[in-house]
Amino acid sequence: MTVARSILVALLGAVCIAISTADAATSVNTTDFVGCLAAHLPPGIVYTQSSESYPSVLEFSIKNLRFVTPATPTPLVIVKATHATHVKVTVRCGAVHGVRVRPRSGGHDYEGLSYRSLDAARPFAIVDLAALRAIRVDVRSRSAWVESGATLGELYYGIANKSARLGFPAGVGPTVGVGGHLCGGGFGLMLRKHGLAADHVVDAVMVDAKGRLLDRAAMGEDHFWAIRGGGGGSFGIVVSWKLRLVRVPATVTVFTVHRPRNQSASDLLTKWQHVAPALPREMILRVVVQNQDAQFESLYLGRCTGVIATMTEMFPELGVTRRDCIEMSWIESVLYFAFYGTGKPKEMLLDRGTKPDRYFKGKSDFVHEPIPRGVWESTWSWFLEDGAGLLILDPFGGRMGSVAPSATPFPHRRALYNMQYYGFWFDNTTEASEQHMGWVRGLHREMEPYVSKSPRGAYVNYKDLDIGVNDYGGDGAGTSYEKARVWGEAYFKDNFERLAAVKAKVDPSDFFRNEQSIPPLPLQGGNDTTRN
Repeated sequence: MTVARSILVALLGAVCIAISTADAATSVNTTDFVGCLAAHLPPGIVYTQSSESYPSVLEFSIKNLRFVTPATPTPLVIVKATHATHVKVTVRCGAVHGVRVRPRSGGHDYEGLSYRSLDAARPFAIVDLAALRAIRVDVRSRSAWVESGATLGELYYGIANKSARLGFPAGVGPTVGVGGHLCGGGFGLMLRKHGLAADHVVDAVMVDAKGRLLDRAAMGEDHFWAIRGGGGGSFGIVVSWKLRLVRVPATVTVFTVHRPRNQSASDLLTKWQHVAPALPREMILRVVVQNQDAQFESLYLGRCTGVIATMTEMFPELGVTRRDCIEMSWIESVLYFAFYGTGKPKEMLLDRGTKPDRYFKGKSDFVHEPIPRGVWESTWSWFLEDGAGLLILDPFGGRMGSVAPSATPFPHRRALYNMQYYGFWFDNTTEASEQHMGWVRGLHREMEPYVSKSPRGAYVNYKDLDIGVNDYGGDGAGTSYEKARVWGEAYFKDNFERLAAVKAKVDPSDFFRNEQSIPPLPLQGGNDTTRN
């Protein structure tokens, strides 16, 4: 019996709930929903808005102060699941009593859709997965089972404690939740060698819209395809993932070099676009542009001699020397990029963060043709003097370019690089908000002629409601497929239709729904009818 199958057998036998989702409620009964949870869940994990601890539980995983306001519509109930059956119960109770459920793992959703709504009139509940964070690493099979509430930092720490020669190709941020990261595809500093994080998911256990626990075999390949990059909150709630780990060398090399605008930064950025996607797969060279400075950051899966040879041959203009190189272990490189420094204890990866300390707004693009030098030169005028705006350039190529765009829902593998616009501020004033939101949107608008087109692409893990939101209608109607295509094709291009087809098969009533969730594909030959 497989590990996933044995988990399912144990979980399915652990709870018996006398409720059915065969005839899901068409109206909302919040009192009965809360009563259902109280009847079938243990005490101490259900928090209603009248609970004393509700504010702290809600804010525990919030990363953006933009969504910590009295006007923000918040969940009717938060369930702090400590077992997969708690997720199952919450979904079943919600389906019967008309209360939709949203999952939250790390709380890094850029628009806060894992814990807030744009519509105060539609009650919803959160299943908070933060306590579902177990990690089991099997060195012999080079695999790991990890629960969705674990953070990337906890995953990296768990791997490193078992082996110095294994790693996982996921993101830089240690407090990002595994569940949300994998649901959006997920990329990090080993993407050119190993591709997306989701490319290394080999099994999963999830709760579907009927409240059933399913593994890969039970959910089917289409459903399994959809959860590995189709965005969170659409196809069910994944409670655990089986990951294929990757080999890492005993020694890797990192470097960070700064090149100000007055030291040929525009020329270097122009050349970088040609060089970075063509480097050996073992190397990534990303750029963070801030204020009047371009910061070139690199991870090389090998020793410094390889870095110097490669840069001398392919990018001598950057002027990287042996003094810039730092050799270290892979887990030390994780800490280096997460916390910008050396000598950090790996236990720092276990810190899930504190309450939010900033407001921020992000947007994204994919670039397929090098942007002219004159555009880079004019871009400097956009950067704010306080440094509270970043442009982050992550190059693709390597393994990314050898995987078909339809292999997973993430379709942007042929791009030269991803570009993230990130503005942040600390003052709780309308003036500060308008200034920094305006900066992000203005620079994004300025770049429109030079990025992907028809549609202009965006990365679903950098969620952006400016692209569009689902239209539910004022009469309680469901999601319009045609309206959702506006944002859906930006994230998923031609894969959006297949995602909608999977949705129609696994969640035809659109139970798992939010402002940018995948809608069910309308019946062939029919109108774009909405579903309640």
